[in-house]
Amino acid sequence: MDRQASTCHVVAMPFPARGHINPAMNLCKILASRAPHVAITFVLTEEWLGLIGCDQKPSNISFAAIPNVLPSERVRAQHFSEFAEAVFTKMEAPFEEVLDQLRPPPTLIVADMFLPWLVRVGNRRDIQVALFSPTAASNFSFFYHLQLLEQNGHLPQNLSEKGDEMVDYIPGILPIRLTDLVRGRSEQMMKRLRLLVDWVHRAQYLLLSSVYEIESQTVNALKPSLSFPIYTVGPSIPYFELEDNPRMNSDSDYIIKWLDLQPGSSVLYLSLGSFLSVSSSKMDEIAAGLRNSNVRFLWVARDEASRLKELLPGGDMAIVVPWCDQLRALTHPSVGGFWTHCGWNSIQEGVYAGLPFLAYPIAMDQGYNCKIVVDNWKVGWSVGEGDIAGLVRKFMDLGDSESKELRRRAGHLQELCRHAIRPEGSSGTNISAFIRDISRGAANN
Repeated sequence: MDRQASTCHVVAMPFPARGHINPAMNLCKILASRAPHVAITFVLTEEWLGLIGCDQKPSNISFAAIPNVLPSERVRAQHFSEFAEAVFTKMEAPFEEVLDQLRPPPTLIVADMFLPWLVRVGNRRDIQVALFSPTAASNFSFFYHLQLLEQNGHLPQNLSEKGDEMVDYIPGILPIRLTDLVRGRSEQMMKRLRLLVDWVHRAQYLLLSSVYEIESQTVNALKPSLSFPIYTVGPSIPYFELEDNPRMNSDSDYIIKWLDLQPGSSVLYLSLGSFLSVSSSKMDEIAAGLRNSNVRFLWVARDEASRLKELLPGGDMAIVVPWCDQLRALTHPSVGGFWTHCGWNSIQEGVYAGLPFLAYPIAMDQGYNCKIVVDNWKVGWSVGEGDIAGLVRKFMDLGDSESKELRRRAGHLQELCRHAIRPEGSSGTNISAFIRDISRGAANN
């Protein structure tokens, strides 16, 4: 489209990791399709632009790139603290260079909440900022109320002595053990998050990748403490692509063909995420449990796929692949359960698909997300150190009373999620309100 003719020019910048880029891009695609008059520039590092630059997108979205902050994704996984430090210190200047080149000038920055310097850039240039949180609303509330944890001595370095103490003072969050709240979050990460909180009040909007009906208690508790609008716009997943094309692309068509041959709700889908992973010995333990369970499964195992194929049954009972279009697989009628690392995007996709979860958190916010799924929503079971084969068999037994209850509750969450994204639903109306508000802001400027 002719950007000079556009009155609203949005610039979006996600944290350079797939768990942030995917929901930000999905949000931008939704905004662009709902508001053709809004031009969106999506800013990525050069590496990420090379990975997703060819993906289909509405014509009013374009890409811009800044230099990589570190050489490769493998470096990010092995030296995450070094990577995070580079993200916080090396991206601001090249991002501003991109802003200088854009025409017409941007009227709004959609800023990943883990890039607080974007708020500083917007304030300095008199550009409005919408913070986007790709995590659960309750996770945002945890970040926002970090000062309360500091006042109570509830920080990662105190886990050994206070890990079993209950944190019952964060607005909108159910009481939870300190261990379950902060495990997987380093002391350095917490310090960075504390700096983030200082910039929240300098934004003009807050976008939460969540469904209001599912986290209403948290959202309602946040509203009185913020002076600007909060919009729940989740799930920020590519459900719109399912409507456009119900089949997977040709690269993954064999996965769908295999699923087509399986009985309804018989397949366990297993993925431990796209970034961090577990040791090879733990993968072998999981493989042995799956093999002994005699349950059908589809395992997305990334770099370990070739090695694991040697340890697992193939053919009719199981396939192991390095990559899969996850939402399309999860919504296939043959898939009946989801073993997940509890990344928020995966949880939202599982909820949309109406599936129960086997929760296996690895790091960062995943431990807390696990508690949400298992204890708050009661739509999943934790995978502990016990008998994996027995747990998987019971979980996938459609006749088991406890398994049936998980599926009933998961179906209820699915109904809430599917209704929210309709035009008259909570997320649908919030997206319309956000477009209206930023369009008015652009016109006033």
